[in-house]
Amino acid sequence: MRVFVTGVGGQLGHDVMKELFSRGIEGIGSDLAPVYTGSADAAAASLPYESCDITDAEAVKEVLGRVRPDAVIHCAAWTAVDAAEDPANREKVFRINAQGTANIAACCRQLNAKMLYLSTDYVFDGKGSSPWKPDCREYSPLNVYGQSKLEGEKAVASLLDRYFIVRIAWVFGKNGNNFIRTMLKLGKTHDALRVVNDQIGTPTYTYDLARLLVDMILTDKYGYYHATNEGGFISWYDFATEIFRQAFALGHEEYAPSRLTVTGVSTAEYGASIAARPFNSRLDKDKLKENGFTPLPVWQDALARYLKEMGL
Repeated sequence: MRVFVTGVGGQLGHDVMKELFSRGIEGIGSDLAPVYTGSADAAAASLPYESCDITDAEAVKEVLGRVRPDAVIHCAAWTAVDAAEDPANREKVFRINAQGTANIAACCRQLNAKMLYLSTDYVFDGKGSSPWKPDCREYSPLNVYGQSKLEGEKAVASLLDRYFIVRIAWVFGKNGNNFIRTMLKLGKTHDALRVVNDQIGTPTYTYDLARLLVDMILTDKYGYYHATNEGGFISWYDFATEIFRQAFALGHEEYAPSRLTVTGVSTAEYGASIAARPFNSRLDKDKLKENGFTPLPVWQDALARYLKEMGL
């Protein structure tokens, strides 16, 4: 099988390419830059690569027509949620997340290739406390990012029959910035931190997610799925306290409870962000087991492995 992977300069695309390589599956990476931008893994830079602007329909058609993949794992996206709210960026956000996705889906249809599209819980309104079901169609995005990702979902579902739409949340990985990196950095320079405790979800480690995505693309069990690590639902405050607990247990005294105080506060107390955030990011993942896929490990274990990978 030949798999084309977009967004290999990001956290997830980087790990998907490594997972394909580890299994002996032919993978061709793609991004705007001619290298794996910011990759901490020198070996990744030697993997097959095609520079491609997904917003350029003709460029997508030329590259995919030449590569002729059996499947595409589409990780590339505009993910800067607050910046997406800037009117100056709105057109670009939709061009990447909606039109770029439609360009890829159209080529997959022509090539009879499978497509796996990474989406987000932000397509929902984030209200209530019940986990969102994969096949729920009660869409009501709170922000521009969510709206653009929903348009991407619609493009894939309308153009293809052989597709996977996988919604994820609270992503962290080695190759990029994320909540864990931010907390560790702030914890070194502050003796007190305030972290939101009324937004609820579950973290997703790209290393674990990449394994699941490759498992999926090898099957014909198409449809909508939700994927995060196991271990229950938590708040950002819960996540932060576990990050510091594990870091301190690894010998980093700067994160000792006696030096660093972490306080949970409501979103209202913390102060409004530029883009509205969902309070309920709980995702129901039962469909994974129902279709024979192995769930991701618990998030606490994923965090421990990530900290080790980062050299803590």
